[in-house]
Amino acid sequence: MDFLAQNINTLLNIVLALIMLGLGIGLKKQDFQHLFDQPKSLAIGLFAQMVILPLFAFILVYDANLSPEFKVGIMILSICPGGVTSNLVSYFVKGNVALSVSLTVLNALLTLFTIPILVNIFLGYFFQGSQQFNGIKLPVLGTMISIFMVTVLPAAIGMLLRVQLGQKRVIKIQKYINIVLPVLLVLVFGFKFLGNTGESNDFSTEIGLLTPMAVGLNVGSMILGFLAGTPFKLSFKNRITIAVEVGLHNTALALLVAGEKLRSTEMEKPALVYAMYSFFVTYLISYLLVRGRYQFLKNKRR
Repeated sequence: MDFLAQNINTLLNIVLALIMLGLGIGLKKQDFQHLFDQPKSLAIGLFAQMVILPLFAFILVYDANLSPEFKVGIMILSICPGGVTSNLVSYFVKGNVALSVSLTVLNALLTLFTIPILVNIFLGYFFQGSQQFNGIKLPVLGTMISIFMVTVLPAAIGMLLRVQLGQKRVIKIQKYINIVLPVLLVLVFGFKFLGNTGESNDFSTEIGLLTPMAVGLNVGSMILGFLAGTPFKLSFKNRITIAVEVGLHNTALALLVAGEKLRSTEMEKPALVYAMYSFFVTYLISYLLVRGRYQFLKNKRR
């Protein structure tokens, strides 16, 4: 247990890299073709993730009775959209998995540049005039390299492995990957969560404080993601996919930034609390949207 406690961030990076490796193994040429087949849905999804989501998170925390660390932690979470879990949820609710995967791949590339810049802006804004600030800053180049090493590079290696392994082996491997890697991620989150509980007697109180913010961010961003495609007459399938991609954030990446790069246990806590609810809340909201559409179409046919 002591070894796990001391190396938890390293283990988190390894698991995140393995998940991206698994994503790369699952990527097909057709997935990249979809980038050009549905540019409108892709552009709207990216705009919702990169612009609407952080703006919504800012409105959510602006007047909230939270410490600057918690506010920055929530903002970090908002600029780590998507992730492999969102691909899984899109599959469960019969969304557009190709669009989901395309958004995840593009996010991995864009966050190399957006995270280091935006996090420093958030730090400067929320810690402005605070004695706690002490010039804390996210190293831009170092963060870009770290994100590249655990996201883009493993995904690229996974794509090369797919070519070497062949279609039949890949299908067999993916069956295990889709089960084992999410379980590993949950276990690492569990150790992180227990570590924070042990370090702070007030963490149970903080969970109560952060839960409405975490669930509010999850639900609100899903609704905004779903509505973003409505004026542009996107199909329901694409709108539900965008809702999942915007609503389900890459918690592992947020923990990497807050924990390893900024070395702030307090900034990690919003991501840990969010991870407690996000998968189930995202699936529930997706199910309700799908069920609501089914009932609407059923009544319309009468």
